[in-house]
Amino acid sequence: MTLKATGLLAALLLLAACTPSAPEPAKTDPALDKLYAQKLSWGPCPPLAASSQQQEAFAGQGLECAKLTAPLDHAKPGEKTISLGVLRVAATEQANRIGSLVFNPGGPGQSGMSHLAVEGPKMVELRKRFDLIGFDPRGVGASEPKVRCLDAAERDAQRLVHIDPAAPDAVARTEAETKQVADKCAERTGKDVLAVLGTREVAKDLDLLRAALGDAKLSYVGYSYGTRIGTAYAENHPDKVRAMVLDGAVDPNQDLAAAQLAQEEGFAKAFAAFAKDCAKQAACALGRKPELAEDNLDKLTKPLKKTPLKVGARKLSANDVGIAMTAALYTQEQWPTLNLALLALQAGQGELVLAFADAYLGRAEDGSYAGDTDLLTAVNCVDTPPVTDRAQVEANTRKIAEKLREIRGGKPDPEPPVAALDVCAHWPVPPTSKPHQPKADGLPRTVVVSTTGDPATPHQAGIDLAKALNAHLVTVEATQHGAFLLRGNKCVDDPVTRYLLDGTPPSDNTRCPG
Repeated sequence: MTLKATGLLAALLLLAACTPSAPEPAKTDPALDKLYAQKLSWGPCPPLAASSQQQEAFAGQGLECAKLTAPLDHAKPGEKTISLGVLRVAATEQANRIGSLVFNPGGPGQSGMSHLAVEGPKMVELRKRFDLIGFDPRGVGASEPKVRCLDAAERDAQRLVHIDPAAPDAVARTEAETKQVADKCAERTGKDVLAVLGTREVAKDLDLLRAALGDAKLSYVGYSYGTRIGTAYAENHPDKVRAMVLDGAVDPNQDLAAAQLAQEEGFAKAFAAFAKDCAKQAACALGRKPELAEDNLDKLTKPLKKTPLKVGARKLSANDVGIAMTAALYTQEQWPTLNLALLALQAGQGELVLAFADAYLGRAEDGSYAGDTDLLTAVNCVDTPPVTDRAQVEANTRKIAEKLREIRGGKPDPEPPVAALDVCAHWPVPPTSKPHQPKADGLPRTVVVSTTGDPATPHQAGIDLAKALNAHLVTVEATQHGAFLLRGNKCVDDPVTRYLLDGTPPSDNTRCPG
């Protein structure tokens, strides 16, 4: 399909679906006890900003920031330490304060500090009773260690590469590219760092944060990948959870191949919904017949595979169009702008499409990248065992091709996936986790929110996670990624907010319109 990034970029951008399983050992090391006893020192946020985007976000009123100290390797708490950025929007009714409410917006690679700096002040009801907390997980934004795989010039060049899946050397070229990425990650970041970037470590950092905030129990809201962090924490510390909302759930029992298949299907369905909506507009870049939308998109992007379009001093590739499509299909609210971008592309103007792709990949106006893609790759490659058996890779690729053919009404994908080993197959350190059925005995009632048309974390994952955690499920009938406090949907926001405040969960299997 041409609505997705192909080849190397597709392998790098997948949101993996697994959750750490190793329980945390009891705290007996004096060095670890010292870390658990630390107090946060709050101050201005701008000095902690790691990018121009964070600098802008941190300029808001009512924001305070601090640094949390954590071990680089939790198995060696007395050795090297790292600092993690934390942001607070203090409760407005301190006399009635419940405690802290920690947010993670997803990724891997998204900044919890930036998310809360923008969204926290808007959460009027929650901020009355909670200190709202956003943190940058290890390797993200204001937190250490820094993860570097490709530099900005290499990332720009990578976006221009198109490997024809039908070419005899497609597999060899793709694997050469993915191996090069893995090798550069090892060289520029270090194997010792790559080995400790997984969700297992982030969940342990989260418990350090809970203690440093002075909370006996954790109140937590996690979106997308943040549900993976939350599930890992719940498994390790079920007795330390006060309340937990997991929105846009990742299925912890799903391996990398199953996750990729589910996402391919999810985005294909979201594209079909976009095509139907687009056909009703005054002008639609993909035409008036939704069943021909993919063909029309392929016609639009096909020339870019050989000759990228000049956009000022830069070039727009077919990969960029795929990335832009992925970015815009996360939520129905972006469909009108996506259509405008594609209409402009038809007219030979690629600025809007390039802006979509840049935003998704974290490219700033100065040409620098936020490092989201590097961190995402690093986390995914240690959170699940790689597929190194070529027969299995070919079988997985066939499943994806068959599913996409089915969704396309029997028509083959004009840009089928290449049956190549991905970057994780070349990763220089072993995985620290594997897919499994989560077990969190003693966990208090939690809430899972899931939308029926979520392309990135399909609804079935929400159903499965709610069942595994014995959580109450809130289903939203919509094509979007995430719902709670993101769309102004009172059917979702009001009962979930009440749950966070007083512990009363929404009725199980609550259904809300989008």
